Amino acid sequence: MKDSWDHTYDVVIAGSGAAGFAAALTARLRGLRPLIIEKTDRYGGSTALSGGAIWVPTNFHLDDAGLGDTREKARAYLDATIGDRVPDALKDGYLTNGPKMVREFHDRTVVRFVYTPGYSDYFPEALGGYPQGRSVEPAVFDFTKLTAEQRATMRRSELPNYGLTITSYDFRYLNMVARTWAGRRASVKVGLRAVKALATGAKPLSLGEALIARMRHSLHALGGDLWLSTQLTGLIEEDRRITGVRALRDGREITIRATGGVILASGGFSHNQQLREKHLPAPTSAAWTSASEGQTGDALQLGIEAGAATDLLDKVWGAPSVCPPGAPPFFLVADRGIPGMVIVNQAGERYANEAAPYHQFVDAMYAAHTPEASTVPSWLILDAHSKSRYLFTGLFPGQPFPGKWLSEGFVKKAGSVAALAEATGMPADRLAATLDRFNGFAHTGRDEDFHRGDSVYDRYYGDPTLPNPNLAPLTKPPYYAIPVHPGDIGTKGGLVTDADARVLREDGTPIDGLYASGNASAAPMGETYPGPGATIGPAMTFSWAAVNHVAAL
Repeated sequence: MKDSWDHTYDVVIAGSGAAGFAAALTARLRGLRPLIIEKTDRYGGSTALSGGAIWVPTNFHLDDAGLGDTREKARAYLDATIGDRVPDALKDGYLTNGPKMVREFHDRTVVRFVYTPGYSDYFPEALGGYPQGRSVEPAVFDFTKLTAEQRATMRRSELPNYGLTITSYDFRYLNMVARTWAGRRASVKVGLRAVKALATGAKPLSLGEALIARMRHSLHALGGDLWLSTQLTGLIEEDRRITGVRALRDGREITIRATGGVILASGGFSHNQQLREKHLPAPTSAAWTSASEGQTGDALQLGIEAGAATDLLDKVWGAPSVCPPGAPPFFLVADRGIPGMVIVNQAGERYANEAAPYHQFVDAMYAAHTPEASTVPSWLILDAHSKSRYLFTGLFPGQPFPGKWLSEGFVKKAGSVAALAEATGMPADRLAATLDRFNGFAHTGRDEDFHRGDSVYDRYYGDPTLPNPNLAPLTKPPYYAIPVHPGDIGTKGGLVTDADARVLREDGTPIDGLYASGNASAAPMGETYPGPGATIGPAMTFSWAAVNHVAAL
């Protein structure tokens, strides 16, 4: 291949989410020449569609907030949640490199995060867990700082925010706009941000959009290259080392030399129905995923062809979701924490703590699924009281469901519990008994079946005006039922890597020149999800580590 390469770079990176951009930024900071190739016509990947937070223990933002986090506490928490499902070297690599990555990007790029106080770890009661949380979210960014072309080609979130810029910290309080003064103050804050933007011509972005825009702006300033509509089609191996890639661009296949290494950061296989059916629990559907459409397992399959080991292929980053007609899936996060709502199986019975962390809830959906009492889909039920009090599926308190949702039968509406049971095909007596029992728990303030509201995490999105922020009786018609599916924000399974993100063979030896990060790799978090941003945090950290390994060669 020596004289037949079409292009040459130091590092070739497949994928333009946070993992890909982190690799490219690190490469430029090390004086290397990187190229990101993205097979779709939009950059940003699933990161642009996400909350954008990162969960990185002991990073300097947590120190500045006086959190008192330590490596020992963080390691104890990882051991308590992940256990021995991933090697200790991965945990230690994350704890060592994560804070360094956050610090360097803050100091040398415009990538900025702010601490989100109170957004707890997902298992705050576990050893080393933090009720105050370790999550930091992207600082708001002005979209107009990007060039016109960069704005036109950035993947945009389809969150129903009505043109408002809402951070995750804002949302926690905005969710209670009809219930608390803190909620009303949050609404004023969000409104003033919109007024200021109109007056100045700024276009503020938050969440994952802000993170991707910040990374794109930084890469532009540092001089890295990004090619859209360029699909990775093959890895080129010479003398047992990956030396470059084949890619399809402008209708023809080209070769790109990677003198330092190739980094696979193109996500998982959420949109590949064949791979889903091969690896994931049944039933499964690509229609339920919130991952970006480019995630079809390209990196996974090319890595396997190169001899890579794989792991965690039967796991997803679970996201209980509703799938409205003519719209993308809506990922239920805060919606499962509100009072006056239950989730039941087809037999009309509760089977889990509705307010549990979303990954844990999807696991519970599959664990409870039986032919006699299907949980796929489950039914989320709420009454008129809760509908009038809380944000739900992006709708403000009291805002009616779209007419199409009702006319097409997506939302079932009934004047009584018995009529709702008939509309959903559930046994009326069992549904009524379930609601009666739940209402009793709401009156006493304790869920004796599934302990909803016992955890600090549960209460984060609950109603602080109630004795148990997550419990209120369902007594006021009309009643609503909406099908809930075990969706995902990405698959967890991928190529096995070491602490330097080098892809490993089955015998544990590295494939020289090949690295993987993000959902292209087997998740460093194992089978669990320790906290908000435990997807993007490792993705950025191990990309940073990969390029540091390349630079040291």
